[in-house]
Amino acid sequence: MVADSKLSRSNGGFMIIFGVVLLIIGFITGIAIVWTIGTIVLVVGLVLWLFGALGHAVGGRRHYY
Repeated sequence: MVADSKLSRSNGGFMIIFGVVLLIIGFITGIAIVWTIGTIVLVVGLVLWLFGALGHAVGGRRHYY
């Protein structure tokens, strides 16, 4: 199960994985909206991961898992 992996419990880890999957699907199928959504989800996941790694609380929460 994905929720049990260490990466998905880290800040933004699930969003990073989901964004990469959407990017791959969008690239293979040629659907531009999936590619765009994947890019947005990936960037948001990376920002959450970065803020969590730096120890900053985002949105009033210190941990996102």
